[in-house]
Amino acid sequence: MAEYTTYTISLAQFRQLFSDAGCINVKDGFCVIDLRYEKSLLILKHPCRIDGFLFFFCISGKITIRKNLTDFEVTEDSLFVNFPGDVITVPGDIGESQKAELHFIVMAMTREYMSGLKMDMPQLLDKGMALLKNPCFTLTGEERAVAKKYLDLASDISSSGLLCKKECLASMMSSLFYLAGGVLERRLCDLKVSGGSRSSAGRGKAVFDRFMELVLEYHMRERSIGFYADKLCITPKYLSKLVKSVSGRSAPEWIDDYVMLEAKNMLKYSRLPIKEIVSRLNFSNPSTFHKFFKAKAGVTPLKYRKMK
Repeated sequence: MAEYTTYTISLAQFRQLFSDAGCINVKDGFCVIDLRYEKSLLILKHPCRIDGFLFFFCISGKITIRKNLTDFEVTEDSLFVNFPGDVITVPGDIGESQKAELHFIVMAMTREYMSGLKMDMPQLLDKGMALLKNPCFTLTGEERAVAKKYLDLASDISSSGLLCKKECLASMMSSLFYLAGGVLERRLCDLKVSGGSRSSAGRGKAVFDRFMELVLEYHMRERSIGFYADKLCITPKYLSKLVKSVSGRSAPEWIDDYVMLEAKNMLKYSRLPIKEIVSRLNFSNPSTFHKFFKAKAGVTPLKYRKMK
């Protein structure tokens, strides 16, 4: 059981989990991994953050990935997108037949690599927020054929002796991100999600998106809705109303869910004393933390830690 400081995995550490034979180009914060099941993947049984942008394209098999408290079924011909800061895990056991079928192509890049790409950032941010909430979708035959060409070309460029490989791959990454955003937009149109009551309130949706970004960043330090309202320059009452209307859940519920995720991670996957967990999650005292945890989980922190 490792200390909680190992909870965030850098892209370099993620790359080291897999054999050299399946990886192409590890320079400049970018790599392509031909990924089949390896024992190293067991690390994902423990919730963790992979500090990079990753595109998982499932060639065969299926697996459940839990991202930020939501489960997504990743199946053949589907694309799953991971952003830095996302908390992901693979819940449950993976059977032997399931292991044999699993085959992914993973394209990964660091924050620094992404920031160096030439993109239309306002448009990119719009697509990025949609991808944060809808990170997994199945490709059509046309989309799958185009995605395969991207992967084949990235592989050819990475393993070649061509000059300007970095620039070529950077342009490809920009294009791939827009491709993923375009695929998602088509899904939203097909499902008429954009015409639904939640998306119709443009102001509310924008505030909710920003609120969720702030919760992801500050939930270990701040649980007061007033803090987030101040950051958004609106009143707590107005924030509560907008979050409820857009998501169907209250702002405190979203904050508490993320705090509980961190608490459970620390209790299960570290040796940190509960007193230290109380401090890291910025509770005033152990008693307050115990009451909060038991109200949400139905058991005390100590009992939860001892549960298998």
